[in-house]
Amino acid sequence: MFEKFQTEVESLLDGSQKKLLEIPKDNQGDLALPCFSLAKEQKRNPYEIAKEMEAALSKKLPPLVKEVKAIGPYVNFYINHEKFSRLVLNTIIKQKNKYGSGKKKTERIMIESPGPNTNKPLHLGHVRNMVLGTSMANIFEFLGYKVIKVDIINDRGIHICKSMLAYKKFGEGKKPREKPDHFVGDFYVLFAKKLEGDTETEEKLRNMLIDWEAGNKNVRKLWKTMNNWATTGFKETYKRLGVRIDKAYYESDHYLDGKKIVMKGLKANIFKKDEDGNIVIDLGDCNLGKYVVLRADGTSIYITQDLALAVKRYKEYKMNKMIYVVGDEQKYHFRALFKLLEILGYPFAKKCYHLAYGMVNLPEGKMKSREGTVVDADDIMDEMHKISEEKIKQHGSIPDEEIKKRAEKIGLAALKYFILKFDPSKSMTYDPKASIDFEGDTGPYLQYTYARANSILKKSKKVQRIGKLTDVKEMDLIKKLSQFSGIIEKSADEYKPNLLANYLFEVATLFNEFYHSVHVIGAEDESQKLALVKSVMQVLENGLRLLGIDVLKEM
Repeated sequence: MFEKFQTEVESLLDGSQKKLLEIPKDNQGDLALPCFSLAKEQKRNPYEIAKEMEAALSKKLPPLVKEVKAIGPYVNFYINHEKFSRLVLNTIIKQKNKYGSGKKKTERIMIESPGPNTNKPLHLGHVRNMVLGTSMANIFEFLGYKVIKVDIINDRGIHICKSMLAYKKFGEGKKPREKPDHFVGDFYVLFAKKLEGDTETEEKLRNMLIDWEAGNKNVRKLWKTMNNWATTGFKETYKRLGVRIDKAYYESDHYLDGKKIVMKGLKANIFKKDEDGNIVIDLGDCNLGKYVVLRADGTSIYITQDLALAVKRYKEYKMNKMIYVVGDEQKYHFRALFKLLEILGYPFAKKCYHLAYGMVNLPEGKMKSREGTVVDADDIMDEMHKISEEKIKQHGSIPDEEIKKRAEKIGLAALKYFILKFDPSKSMTYDPKASIDFEGDTGPYLQYTYARANSILKKSKKVQRIGKLTDVKEMDLIKKLSQFSGIIEKSADEYKPNLLANYLFEVATLFNEFYHSVHVIGAEDESQKLALVKSVMQVLENGLRLLGIDVLKEM
């Protein structure tokens, strides 16, 4: 809605001037036009230009622009708050959960997340992947795109054989009594602690992988059993975190297909053989150097498999954009992948994007899966649930069943929001206790703000009615609510759900300032204020839903 005000301001300006508009940081106006570049072009004083523009533009103002005023070298534009507030609140209340959404589009966007290995359960790093992938999928769908959510299950290779070999050594005949992916992961840790580094063990690993590729019945049987345990556990974790997967691709199904693409490229002289017999390509022009696409012994590597998978997905879905949600340690890999797809002539190559995210650390340091010091996704969710229960019990007598329901929603909100509020490209430290605080920049704080707003509506006996609102706190809040759709579009354009998360915290902060300074119940314009409260709730609900977070009417 703020865009409508901006559009009206832009209607007063010429093309080059429109690009100069900015939101002032000193609260001098709602939009401002700095005159420095104009002064440089015209070789005049920017103060004089601002004054002249004030006089010229003030003659005929559009409905949402109340005033144009020159302050120093800036031309400031002020919102007509009475008309603007009516427009904003009426739109929010009328559109409800559609407020901020976009029109239905024909473009298809595919998002890959989280891409687990079947040798261990999902960990805290995967949680960052999953909440990023889910929130981006929600945002794009809200804007009207068709979103296809896919997964890549890395279910073959030497790392999978490590869990299998440890199981044969320490667990033969045992079945999971716990969550099955944790059962598999325990053997991966056992391998690292008791078997790794031994020459005989390394030979057994290589032989097991060779047997797997040759289709050895016993090896394949164990592989299928342990993979099934792992993926069954993954699905439970996905469900709890609200992760939707439209189609899962298994590395074992397509790892050989990439060879055909490489051999075709070799025949077309796109690829060459190096002195060791590896099939390579020189990507020096892209600062990627010599890149191996197939080993001399004919075995595939990740790039070989990813080429095949990208082509397979495009044939199936004809997506307009492909987003890979993968850690930033794979930046080099994806730069090479996208360039290879382009060189090979695939039309979707330039429509691929790597949403690279930083590591998730804990206050005590980095996680290491091989040493068993990784925080599993399930364990961190259980911990957040437990802390939530303890906090809820401090706030009065609530039935146990209701405590558990609320604790799950609050715990997940704490976990998801704390991760999402950081720029994806930055590494972060996850602090469980800080994330669940009911005050400050946290998910529970936003849920608490929503519940607080709902309590006002419950207490009032008046009917909500859109009308004139004049308090400065009210105006600030309405202006912030009007920026919702713009923030969603920016979050999508920049692949940064943290922009939406930070915006929702700003909404909550402004609302709580309003709550503490403006009397609602019993006020002369109570009905109008209730409409504002209802609008705040709607924006918080819409925004939190996009982040994969549930709201609560009572905490």
